Amino acid sequence: RLQCLQNKIPHVDSFILTHGHADHVLGMDDLRQFCTNNDGNPIPVYTTETGKKRVEAIYPYAIGEAASPGYIALDLFLMPPELHLPGGGIVRSVLLPHGNEPTLGLVFEEPSTGKRFAYFTDCKTVPKAAMELARDCDLAILDGLRPNFHPTHMTIGKACEVSVELNARQTYITHMTYQIDYERYTQSLAIEYPKVGLCYDGLRIVLR
Repeated sequence: RLQCLQNKIPHVDSFILTHGHADHVLGMDDLRQFCTNNDGNPIPVYTTETGKKRVEAIYPYAIGEAASPGYIALDLFLMPPELHLPGGGIVRSVLLPHGNEPTLGLVFEEPSTGKRFAYFTDCKTVPKAAMELARDCDLAILDGLRPNFHPTHMTIGKACEVSVELNARQTYITHMTYQIDYERYTQSLAIEYPKVGLCYDGLRIVLR
């Protein structure tokens, strides 16, 4: 909600839910204002099989029923390998391993410029199919939870290795814990991995 207010986002064409874990699902009710702004029409939601079941279990009142004023309404779809957006953009998807359920890895493309942006978060590794899909991308946003091992997330070091293998022009690491000292890691990354940086709230990136 705060991100939308701060960035003055009045409309949502569609919503991609990478997976059904609580930190990604439990804020979806805040999408209701976008339904109101669109005459009560449901928002298309694209997700995994598990994500679809999770949303159906948590928000039964939002699915398959006539939308009431002020309430959220959702149309659930399985994310296809290639999704064409209303504005002309293309989103390609691939499954990534993340603990007890897969998560969606996404590669966004702007056809008019050919620029590509890979979004691989909440994943333990980046499999070969995902590597091939995102190779040589202009920007990669990669999962990097902390410096030490975690059973379902990549470490900072692993994210840097993936960035190199992808040959991404620019990479930012996201989903970091309190263990990451922003200033210290920013300085060390500038020396060891100059194409890699750390995300922060309000970060804006323009692909030229």
